[in-house]
Amino acid sequence: MSRIGKKPVPVPAGVTATIEDRILNVKGPKGAMSMPLSDDISYDVRTGEIGVTPANATKRARAFWGMQRTMVANLVQGVTEGFTKTLEISGVGYRAAVQGSNLRLQLGYSHDVDFAIPDGITIKTPDQTTVEISGMDKQRVGQVAAEIRRWRKPEPYKGKGIKYRGEYIFRKEGKKK
Repeated sequence: MSRIGKKPVPVPAGVTATIEDRILNVKGPKGAMSMPLSDDISYDVRTGEIGVTPANATKRARAFWGMQRTMVANLVQGVTEGFTKTLEISGVGYRAAVQGSNLRLQLGYSHDVDFAIPDGITIKTPDQTTVEISGMDKQRVGQVAAEIRRWRKPEPYKGKGIKYRGEYIFRKEGKKK
């Protein structure tokens, strides 16, 4: 029994959810999103909540149950609040700035890195060492954050690089004489 799957997804006021042709459509104040539905799961759109239950007693249906409920909850949260990831840049001379539809990163290379901001994603730089990535789709926000972080991962000796806010970097001791 999935503990997560048992709980219905609450739908706040101002958000509408409909099912058409095995596609769940959710509209809210930030926009609209849709998700194809699994055949192993049955979805029940009621007033104020969406119920997710396994359609049959197969192992696959029970395995997908909690994940599908979480994906529905992410759709609802995405159209109401959205998702945000924050990256922190540390290192001498390392900085970031948004220029038009590009994020310009100076990461110690011989050239600046220009990262094109994808559609549906908003990137802000409150200061030179902080990058805030936000959007409606949790998967896309996380993917963009991972692509930016990949340019200069934090290294364990000095801790220089791009890391997620709150991420712990295991530090190593350098060479000794």
